[in-house]
Amino acid sequence: MSNSPSSISALIDQWPTIAEFASDVGCGYEAARQMRLRESIAPKHWPGVIAASAAKAIKGVDWQWLAARHASAARVSA
Repeated sequence: MSNSPSSISALIDQWPTIAEFASDVGCGYEAARQMRLRESIAPKHWPGVIAASAAKAIKGVDWQWLAARHASAARVSA
């Protein structure tokens, strides 16, 4: 998993624009922008993020990777 992105923003940066990330994931632009800003992705978007990451051959983005970042973001905002 050493080739996996180090953060949510690093993951989103694999796309040329936030709009392209949003389109590939199946969410709105504002939702994608907030994901990047908050460094967290809501669980309802995880299947789309995992599928979009796999389609771009981004390694290491799976349920566990997303859950770890979601938990970290929740601790920071608490």
